Amino acid sequence: MSGGSAGEVWIVRHGETEWSAAGRHTSYTDLELTAAGELAALDLGARLPHDFDLVLTSPRRRARRTAELAGFPDAVIDQDLVEWDYGDYEGITTPQIRERDPGWTVWTHACPGGEGPQEVTARCDRVIGRLAEVGGKVLVFGHGHSLRSLTARWLGQDVDEGRFFRLDTATLSVLGHERETPVILRWNA
Repeated sequence: MSGGSAGEVWIVRHGETEWSAAGRHTSYTDLELTAAGELAALDLGARLPHDFDLVLTSPRRRARRTAELAGFPDAVIDQDLVEWDYGDYEGITTPQIRERDPGWTVWTHACPGGEGPQEVTARCDRVIGRLAEVGGKVLVFGHGHSLRSLTARWLGQDVDEGRFFRLDTATLSVLGHERETPVILRWNA
């Protein structure tokens, strides 16, 4: 699936948490933002326009709080925007995972007890379908791997192509079109 007839999609990765700062994989653990994460979320509010046709957020506290501090307390919760489920790798770092599974990345290896690319693809495609129904300017608050996967799907690529799109906390990116072709208009700003 690609961006289809959806308009612009502004995506925001949530502000810093204690685990994101430490490089720990965080999917279903519902963490608060750090003080630095809250300040960065407030800063996002000054950088974002406020004329969106729809604002969506992951149900996780860190994404909802980022949306609230950025000036969007009424963002609609979308369960499909949750982070990739890391299963048994929840809360541990990539170097720790690689002690058990050399060369592991979420893009190329399984997450035992977690989600695989097919499930993430289905979620991303449902989100893109909703965005196409709106057709206007949408703002999405979410998580690193899931937003990178969403971007890959927007471009008509497999979710593992998300590995090419580094996405830092409390950053703003914009997806759109060049004529009829889905493109990245701005990234990791």
